Amino acid sequence: MNLVELFKGFTLLGAQWVLWLLVALSVASVAVMIERVRFFRARRIDVDALIADVKRALATGDAPSARKRWSESRAMAATVALAGIDEAGRGADAAAEAMTSAKTRARADHERNLVFLGTLGNNAPFIGLFGTVLGIIVAFDDLATNPQGDATVVMAGISEALVATAVGLMVAIPAVVMYNYLNRRLREALSDADAVAHAILGELRADDAPEER
Repeated sequence: MNLVELFKGFTLLGAQWVLWLLVALSVASVAVMIERVRFFRARRIDVDALIADVKRALATGDAPSARKRWSESRAMAATVALAGIDEAGRGADAAAEAMTSAKTRARADHERNLVFLGTLGNNAPFIGLFGTVLGIIVAFDDLATNPQGDATVVMAGISEALVATAVGLMVAIPAVVMYNYLNRRLREALSDADAVAHAILGELRADDAPEER
């Protein structure tokens, strides 16, 4: 068997396995969407209240009370704030490094599985198109082996093959929408974390600044 015959035998398997692949990817996509939505929902936070509380804690030196109030929050901004408070006694530079490290670790958690949704959204239509091409090859092969067959049989085969493209689009569109939504939530979390970090550094550097005579 030469290479052409080998590939022809593969293509004649049709689009059924491609449809099952798309179904499996769709199930995985829905699972990721649900997990990510729950992840971000559990990390909502009133960033203005956090900033005000952190500033008050730094001004009064009552960092333990702020830590107690925000230690249970899983939001990125709270994680960054607590890292900054813990290192505030060592100066602004140490606090900045601690907050940058905390933000980097938290960002990795927030970005988890987003690449899967983005990749699926970009490639599911091509997977569906691949299934359609396989289905069309099968339809024309059936016509070649049975030239006396009615053309409607071929048309029916092509119509069934196009289902793969439609399914690919059905899988891709929700993945793209959710990917964009979750990326927006990620940007909001990063923005909140930056706002808290700048507020903490502003307080620390103001305390370190020499008093004017």
